[in-house]
Amino acid sequence: MTAPNTSGLMVIFGADGDLTKRKLLPALYHLAADNYLPKEFAVVGLARTEMTTDEFRERMNRDAREHIAGHVDRDVWGWLRGRLHYVTGDFRDPGAYAKLAATLKDLDGTYRTPGNYLYYLATAPQFFGEIVQRLAGEGLVTQLPGLWRRVVIEKPFGKDLESAKALNAQLRQHLSEDQIYRIDHYLGKETVQNILVFRFGNGIFEPIWNRRYIDHVQITVAESIGVEHRGTYYEQAGALRDMVPNHMLQLLSLVAMEPPNSFDANAVRDEKAKVLRAILPLHSIEVLRSTVAGQYGAGSIGGKPVPAYREEPNVSPVSNTETFVALKLLIDSWRWADVPFYLRTGKRLAKRVTEISIQFNRPPAMLFRKTPVEDLAPNLLVLRIQPDEGISLRFDAKLPGPSVRVGTVDMDFHYSKYFGDAPHTGYETLLHDCLAGDATLFQRADNVEVGWATVQPILDVWASLPPNGLPIYPAGSWGPREADALLERDGHRWRVPD
Repeated sequence: MTAPNTSGLMVIFGADGDLTKRKLLPALYHLAADNYLPKEFAVVGLARTEMTTDEFRERMNRDAREHIAGHVDRDVWGWLRGRLHYVTGDFRDPGAYAKLAATLKDLDGTYRTPGNYLYYLATAPQFFGEIVQRLAGEGLVTQLPGLWRRVVIEKPFGKDLESAKALNAQLRQHLSEDQIYRIDHYLGKETVQNILVFRFGNGIFEPIWNRRYIDHVQITVAESIGVEHRGTYYEQAGALRDMVPNHMLQLLSLVAMEPPNSFDANAVRDEKAKVLRAILPLHSIEVLRSTVAGQYGAGSIGGKPVPAYREEPNVSPVSNTETFVALKLLIDSWRWADVPFYLRTGKRLAKRVTEISIQFNRPPAMLFRKTPVEDLAPNLLVLRIQPDEGISLRFDAKLPGPSVRVGTVDMDFHYSKYFGDAPHTGYETLLHDCLAGDATLFQRADNVEVGWATVQPILDVWASLPPNGLPIYPAGSWGPREADALLERDGHRWRVPD
């Protein structure tokens, strides 16, 4: 097999924003430090801020370097910094695209790049369609034989099912599906990628990965921070739109998918799509029974008082926007029939953690009826995604001594202990895959639309509810009491992350 052609130019629309300095350039630095970037490579930033290339380099030298974890190799950073270029332009100005086209042509000659272009849209979502349309007008997304042109789109990809379909249709007017990379930085986490290897590369787990052995699955994405400076966006989005159709359903699909016949991008995404289509739709009454929303009130995080959501900047003092959501989903398939998947996500929760916990069925206890053992804890497999990436397995073992007593023990695997704590932002693998043309970790159009189709009934029912009925939970807690009741009705309870 020949190596993928990764040589090319990367264009960042919105290069003066937080994403560029906090994530994208640090990720490119890490790739360069590990020799994953080609020599024939350069970056062009495009934004409305008036800057020269030298001023952009100096700004990134100051801002982006602050966000590079660990020691910064001066030679590596110098190599990357020298490949940064800048074009001032408004996303809606046709002249900006003509200027960009001329710049790319010049840089192709300077860096001996063959005309391969990766466009990263680090912009507000209302610009996605227009940027692609104007790039097409300059011929900048036309793929010639032996060359590639790709577009990376950040979330949110639509705000509901209708808008997601409209955006997909708009993009398809100018791009083929294999040119579109809908990015989800959660899928750049090592543990997320390891789910497939863990499941399908180990003979001891896949045979028990089904309804006969698994009681239920919990997926938690908890943040201790509030909305910070994103109040304006969050007022329009809320926790459900922000996290569930993309991050959380992607995690669910990786846990629940059938084995693909290869690691080919479309083979993997075909199986993920099948899982999402098999989620039983929530009708109106089921939405009320199987979903919980909440909003954080005042409380304390790390011993320090924090304000309520309604007191945050750019948030309405009577806001009814949810900052927490929990839901119960069922998958209508042979493997997962009657196994509940519980999802919860929220801001200002007790700690920052993302994990998937898989609880197995309890074994029959007849063997222990004449012993002091009253109950056996169920086996629990926990896939920790952040902040401490790893995997733990809980099982029962006999305590030392002459009588039969059982204690719970954990086998714990930490990525940092076994493989070293390599600095990363979560974007390194994703950017590398974009350059290499590997779309395995990116959402396909049908994945996006079926994700929105899953949450659309929830959005519709919530929109019809009277205002001011949103449960308030104190900052620093694990959410509203109603979320606990959601599981208690099934005889379950939320796992408290370690």
